[in-house]
Amino acid sequence: MGNHFSNNINTNNINNINNINNTIIMIDIKNITFSYSRRGEAVLDDFSLSVGNGGVYGLLGPNGVGKSTLLYLVAGLLTPRRGECLIDGVNSRRRLPQTLSSFFIVPEEFEFPSITLDRYVKLHSPFYPNFDIEDMNRSLELFGLQREINIGQLSMGQRKKVMMAFALACKTPIVLMDEPTNGLDIPGKAMFRRLVAEKATPERVFIISTHQVRDIDSLLDHIIIMNHRRVLLNESTEAIQQRLRFEKTTDPAVVAGALHALPSIEGTSVVLPNDDGDETRLNLELLFDFAFAAPETISSIFNQPSSPVK
Repeated sequence: MGNHFSNNINTNNINNINNINNTIIMIDIKNITFSYSRRGEAVLDDFSLSVGNGGVYGLLGPNGVGKSTLLYLVAGLLTPRRGECLIDGVNSRRRLPQTLSSFFIVPEEFEFPSITLDRYVKLHSPFYPNFDIEDMNRSLELFGLQREINIGQLSMGQRKKVMMAFALACKTPIVLMDEPTNGLDIPGKAMFRRLVAEKATPERVFIISTHQVRDIDSLLDHIIIMNHRRVLLNESTEAIQQRLRFEKTTDPAVVAGALHALPSIEGTSVVLPNDDGDETRLNLELLFDFAFAAPETISSIFNQPSSPVK
C-alpha cells in the first residue's frame, strides 16, 4: 500500500482555467531530475507537470520513460536530484500526515502480509479520515470477494481487486494507479471501469499510468503523453476531439492530406484536422503514435511549448 500522485492541464491554459474556475493546482511537479544511481542516466530530466482539475487522467508513454517513477516521486517515496513535487503547495518528500492522507497509490506489483482483510483494514484505514467501510464492502461484492479472506494467499488479480476496493474506499482527493488492469480478468476489468466511473468527480483526481489503453480509454477525460524531458500532450479528451478527427480510410487522397497516418490490414488509420466540428471516437493508440512521430505538430495544434524532445 502507498500514497499518491498528480494530474495536469495544458501548460499555456493553466492561468486562464484557474481564473475562470478558481482551480487550485493539486499537483505541481517542478523541473524534476531523477536517476536510480548517482552516475546513472536520468530517468526524468528537468521534467515539469501541473495538475489542477479533477477527472480521470491517462498517463501514457513508452516503456522506461519514467511513468512509474513519476508516481513514486509525487508520493514522496523517491528523492529527486533536482526539483520538487508539491501537493497543494507542500513538498511531498516531507511526508507530512496531511499530505499522505490526501492521496493513495496503487502500485503495479505488491504483496500483502498473511493477515485477514479485516485486520488489514483496522491497521490502515485510520490513516485516511474519509475511509468508508460500506463503500469498500460494495466494491468487494462487485469483485466477488469477501472480507474474511486471508489477503496474503491471494492471486495477483485478487490482490489487485482488494487493493482497488480499499483505495477507492479511502476517498482521497488524489488516486494514483500504476497499470491497474494488469492481472485482472475480463469481468474484473469491467468492474474496475464501473467503479472508477462511479467514484470520479470534478473534485477528485485519478491518475492512471498504463500501456493497456483499450482497458481504460472509455474512462479518460484527460490525456497526458510524456517522455523523459517534456509533456508532449496534456489535454482533455474533449479538446482533443474538438481539434482532431480519427478515421480509417482506403482513400489515397485522404491519407495524403492527413496529419498522421498508420497503415493496417483493414485500411489506413489517419489523424485529420477537425474542420467541421463533428467529433469522432478518440483513438488513443493512434494519438500516442502521432505525438511521438510529430511532437512539434502536436505542440502547434494545442499551443503548447515546443521545447526540444530528448
